[in-house]
Amino acid sequence: MTVSTIDPPRSGLSRSWTWLRRNPAVLFGLVVLSILVMMAVFAPFLGTVDPKAVSPFERTQTPSAKHWFGTDMLGRDLWSRVVYGTRVSLTVGFLVAICSTVLGALIGVFSGFIRWVDAIVMRLMDGLMSIPSILLAIALITLSSASIWNVILAITIVETPRTVRLVRGVVLSLRDEPYVGAAQIAGISMPGVIFRHILPNTFAPLLVQATYICAVAIISEASLSFIGAGVPPSTPSWGNIMAEGRALWQIKPHIIAFPAIALSITVLAINMLGDGLRDALDPRMSTRRH
Repeated sequence: MTVSTIDPPRSGLSRSWTWLRRNPAVLFGLVVLSILVMMAVFAPFLGTVDPKAVSPFERTQTPSAKHWFGTDMLGRDLWSRVVYGTRVSLTVGFLVAICSTVLGALIGVFSGFIRWVDAIVMRLMDGLMSIPSILLAIALITLSSASIWNVILAITIVETPRTVRLVRGVVLSLRDEPYVGAAQIAGISMPGVIFRHILPNTFAPLLVQATYICAVAIISEASLSFIGAGVPPSTPSWGNIMAEGRALWQIKPHIIAFPAIALSITVLAINMLGDGLRDALDPRMSTRRH
């Protein structure tokens, strides 16, 4: 006689940990991003000094026990500037990802569901996407003063059309589904159908798209700051640090190397997180793995 055993139900935390172990790319991305967020939050407690403090007698020093990453041309501590630069990059990346995703989702879902709106909106989106993103961002920032909020606004405007097209494509494939027609016959209003039956089905592709936008926004901010069209030069950001050190990169490569490495690691972690989420949330990828 055999006695069947029933596994006890696992907690939500246990299921989440099991899922993360099965998706190492997501786990790696989350761990690295968590470290970066902690660095940004607790920057004053990580052996840093004032990132704007100038010390003419300690200019262009190489890494040492006193200055872990060395100093720049004005004698400012590079470790402190790189750590505080994490705040700028993550703030820009996260806010642009959130704003462009929410705005693009709302525009895209109504554009895909209402035909006459689609004809107008998509022509506008096509016009915005026909302009190189970096040039459009430079033009928008040039019309206003240099600040982190203007950088966020400019990159959000640049990235929103891509989200609109993504959501519109998903909505076009869903609006003729039987359950959508049944909801309309049942007397549910158009906003109700959109927010209860259409928009939830765009969550998975939107989540993956948001990680891509976050990585692109961080690179765009660094690029804009590098050419002097981003955040003010006095603000410690990775793009500003590299811009200030490019004149000495052949003899003092550490001034550019450390912020460049920080930028690369951040973008790599976000991309791995996005790739892992795509593989985990896409049923076709899941079936292919099994």
